[in-house]
Amino acid sequence: MPTIKDPENKVPTPKVDAKRLSLVASASRNLIMILDAAGTIEWANPGFEEHTGHQLHDIAGARPPELLKGPATDPTTLLRVARELHRAKRFEEEILLYTRSGEPFWVHAYGLPIGDEPGVAPGFIVIMNNISDHKHSERGLRIAASVFDRSHEAIIISDQNNRILDVNPSFSRITGYSRTDVLGLNPSILSSGRHSPAYYRSMWQSIEERGYWRGEIWNRRKNGEEFVELQTISRVHLDEPGHYYHVANFTDITELKNHAKDIDRAANYDDLTGLPNLQLLKERLHQAQIQADTHQKSLSVGYIDLDGFKAINENFGSEAGDRILRTLAGRLTQDLRSGDTVARIGGDEFGLILQSDNHEAIYDRILSTINEPVDLGGEAGSIVVTASLGITRYPSDNTDAEGLIRHADQAVYAAKDKGRNLLHVFDPELNEHRQQKRAQLIELSRALDNNEFELYFQPQVRIADCRVIGFEALIRWNHPHRGLLYPDVFLPSLEDSDLEVPLGQWVLQEAVVQMGLWHGAGEDLSVSINISARHMMDRNFTSYLENYLHNHPAIKPHHITLEVLESTSLDDIKRAGDVLARCQELGFRVALDDFGTGFSSLSYLSTLPIDLVKVDKSFVINMLNDPNDRAIVESVIFMGQRFSHPILAEGVETMAHARALSDLGCEYMQGYGIGRPMQAGNVLEWVQQWRQRHTDPLGPAHKSGPGW
Repeated sequence: MPTIKDPENKVPTPKVDAKRLSLVASASRNLIMILDAAGTIEWANPGFEEHTGHQLHDIAGARPPELLKGPATDPTTLLRVARELHRAKRFEEEILLYTRSGEPFWVHAYGLPIGDEPGVAPGFIVIMNNISDHKHSERGLRIAASVFDRSHEAIIISDQNNRILDVNPSFSRITGYSRTDVLGLNPSILSSGRHSPAYYRSMWQSIEERGYWRGEIWNRRKNGEEFVELQTISRVHLDEPGHYYHVANFTDITELKNHAKDIDRAANYDDLTGLPNLQLLKERLHQAQIQADTHQKSLSVGYIDLDGFKAINENFGSEAGDRILRTLAGRLTQDLRSGDTVARIGGDEFGLILQSDNHEAIYDRILSTINEPVDLGGEAGSIVVTASLGITRYPSDNTDAEGLIRHADQAVYAAKDKGRNLLHVFDPELNEHRQQKRAQLIELSRALDNNEFELYFQPQVRIADCRVIGFEALIRWNHPHRGLLYPDVFLPSLEDSDLEVPLGQWVLQEAVVQMGLWHGAGEDLSVSINISARHMMDRNFTSYLENYLHNHPAIKPHHITLEVLESTSLDDIKRAGDVLARCQELGFRVALDDFGTGFSSLSYLSTLPIDLVKVDKSFVINMLNDPNDRAIVESVIFMGQRFSHPILAEGVETMAHARALSDLGCEYMQGYGIGRPMQAGNVLEWVQQWRQRHTDPLGPAHKSGPGW
């Protein structure tokens, strides 16, 4: 390689063997290129190939910018380099280049023109040093410095003796202390004095064991104002063994805390009275239940509803009403003991949690406190307010917080029903019964919609000539899971419910339709239908019957008997008589069912328009063995005869029953001895078989006949 002269002073360098210089270039970790006068690559060292991924045999004759520039390469820097190459001037630049695979890397590029020496062709030697690590470190330092200066969080850097080395501008903004005020001091200059030494010991123990601490701490600004901050302290170890620093950063959360308090008050407290609201009452009640379970104690939940408060607002104005509520809230708060809670649930309603003993005495004191006059001021004077109080007790009433409040509310309604200004205690057992009944009513309603009910028919026979006169319609429930259910399982749940009327109408329609099918088959059979008191006393009952007959002119109403239970309580017997009389006018027959089991037998018998009296089976079944039952049956038959009412005896199970009833003057009979209730599809076949077997039920030829 020829001798190279310094381009500035042209002082020749000592000549060195060209092969040795080539070895130096090849062994260098730097990236070395030799360019020709046009700026194209003539040669590159192995270091260049290794760093860039470009092989010399592939890049010879190419221009470096075409190979090495990428998306983030600075075009201005490339222009400066190109200008110096064109002028054959030395250059020195830092530039971002890219490898063949597209990875960026930073280099310090130094270009030296050659060609002034004898025998050396004009061109350039370019030596590049990879400075990516330096650039990244430099960038990291710039970012860190920018974060330190521009962070909205205050930052304190202290040494291992906790002497402040530096603070950022946000520290000065938050605390009021300048950087020069605190350098060399301990961060404890900010202490508010609120926290105990144990608090700080716990904080430093966390730093020692885990290397950091995070929490809320109260400090004091330079002007003496206290503020709360959310702070993190981290211990930072550098490369120096045994040396570490503390970096604390914190945010002033005073406004956030105050805002949270406002939100908490708005969410959990009543604006008018300052008492806890329903949401907080539920939370406290849940915690009180946990405490009661833990200590095996009881607690009471109360619900207060002021009596006639709407009228007070109307007569005295809403301001007077608000004054009453605030006054009562204060009184109730003073009356309760530690651990108890009074809350305003809404309007004129308050809730109570009583965890102390001797609850009964507190109940009386609460009502007495409310009854004390409230001074409204001015001409209005004072007013006496009363309240109804509902109470439920936990764990006797073993439900959740919402359930306890709901049950106490239900007890309030009971107290008002009893006369107001009274106390009523919720009965969990009674409520459970009501819930079960409600659930069964829902199931019964679904069953009616799904056509799960079916009518069975039990024959009724005239004793004198064994003639089948008709059938009583008896409802059954084809339950999808429990199978066939008898009426005593589900009818009690229907009593006094809104489902009585629609189910009664279904029974009436189904029975009449079935009777029409019998008549169409040539069997002139009657049907008896049980009518509940609620159904019969419904104001639309008779109009429903009239419309039904009008829409079905083929129906013969004199073949239909409406059976009313004698044991049914008829609150308005005159109206009941009018309804039954109207039914008779429409052509229906009326029967008094289960006669003898109620308390109004004679009054019903003498007052209600009756076509038939049915003796209850409980007397008939035992009449052969029990003289008292026989006497009752005999009396019923006698009274029926005196009032000119035919008698039908239920519960006839043997021939002996039929003989005894005939001797007493009973005209009709019904019971298992004649036929069990059967599906509608079996009725006509049964009637044919009965006629074949029986002509005279009292004759000796039939004493042991089938069916008796």
